[in-house]
Amino acid sequence: MPACNQLEAAFRAAWADPAFHSRLDALLRDYAGRPTPVTECLRLSERLGVRVLLKREDLTHTGSHKINNVLGQGLLTVGMGKGRIIAETGAGQHGVATATAAALFGLDCVVYMGEVDTERQELNVFRMRLLGAEVRPVRSGSRTLKDAVNEALRDWVASVEDTHYCLGSVMGPHPYPWMVREFQRVVGEEARAQCRLLLDGADPDYVVACVGGGSNAAGTFAGFVDTRAALVGVEAAGGAAIGRGVPGVVHGMKSYLLQDEYGQVSEARSISAGLDYPGVGPEHSYLAAAGRASYVPASDGEVLVALQVLAETEGIIPALEPAHAIAWVLRASASGEIPNGSTVLVTMSGRGDKDAEQVMGLLG
Repeated sequence: MPACNQLEAAFRAAWADPAFHSRLDALLRDYAGRPTPVTECLRLSERLGVRVLLKREDLTHTGSHKINNVLGQGLLTVGMGKGRIIAETGAGQHGVATATAAALFGLDCVVYMGEVDTERQELNVFRMRLLGAEVRPVRSGSRTLKDAVNEALRDWVASVEDTHYCLGSVMGPHPYPWMVREFQRVVGEEARAQCRLLLDGADPDYVVACVGGGSNAAGTFAGFVDTRAALVGVEAAGGAAIGRGVPGVVHGMKSYLLQDEYGQVSEARSISAGLDYPGVGPEHSYLAAAGRASYVPASDGEVLVALQVLAETEGIIPALEPAHAIAWVLRASASGEIPNGSTVLVTMSGRGDKDAEQVMGLLG
């Protein structure tokens, strides 16, 4: 609790400080490459009968939306006078982004990563080490993202005096779900303004994003939650904490979780390391319970098809995570769930370089 209270106080002070916002905005613009564009998918739209727009977070420095959050938390780390930053990672993109920020700010960096994920995301492990970070494989439990979070929390509790834990999603104890959402809000706010320019002042009919912990979706939804756009989060079918879970507590948050009959957290399974998590950010659970957003599953097979379809029609190779969102758009447009002529905005949260070797093996 003292660590969380210290972080909340530091974030509240920074978020109220125009100088902090000015520096963060400059980093997002000049270092991360914001604003990212909205790309209209002309060939895919013609094929599906719906207008598909992509918010291109894959075009940021490091190749995903994760950079938005870590630049903010990196500034906080420096402001708190701490010289070491730690992180958990599943797909590796948050680890790469944290290692990048650590190099930029001159911080020591340790990244915890499940042993299973270090094997299927070998390229990202190399990138982190190249950036000067120490990558610590986690061999306990399912050896995936949940266990990496466990180890990072243990480290933080023991070293909080000089260490900041840069949690990568809208999960964990307060203030993380709120703080990370605020750092990712830039995605939704940019997209809303860009869509209104493209759509003559209108908002998309559907706003779609993949959901594991849910940071890219939370940031996107923040820009549209007060509009009439339907918000759709797409979970991995082998995870689907909202679709298959029940309320519980893990990692300091109350949310929907995959649990067995005794209340023990069950393992999630996904082709995507970034969605291989048995819970979901508590704000997503709230949006689902309130009926403001819907959450749907996509299977591994659908995701591989979606990745190929987007690559072949638009020349854009998505990461496996946002390919879940594309998979739902393909399925829902074919079934009529998305009516013909609708406009759909999809957050392209990351590019597919990191998954190329894995997908090559799966597709033969």
